[in-house]
Amino acid sequence: MNKTRGIRPDELTLVTFLLAQCGYTPEDFPVASIVSEYEGGIMGSINMEGSDPDLYAGDLIQAEYTDTDGIEVIITLTKDMNNRLLDLDFWKMNFSKLIRYPTPDKLTIIRK
Repeated sequence: MNKTRGIRPDELTLVTFLLAQCGYTPEDFPVASIVSEYEGGIMGSINMEGSDPDLYAGDLIQAEYTDTDGIEVIITLTKDMNNRLLDLDFWKMNFSKLIRYPTPDKLTIIRK
């Protein structure tokens, strides 16, 4: 795990949007103000402080986004067994660096 940092405004916007799409609010699943980046931030995945990746308990929602290079990105918001937000996970189909961070208007919800 990489060192921690504050959650960025675009990340907070995306998490809040995804929560709303599956019928939750930040009151239901508080969004951590401190996060850790996975894979050095290459694809954009973050772990919420206070959660334990070993306690993965499922996906809340999954969305799809097409990066500016035309490569599809799957975005998954997950929770842990303590019913806290765990990860905002990005998986770019070709494992390359995320070029442009997605905004809610560019997402397609694929699974709730």
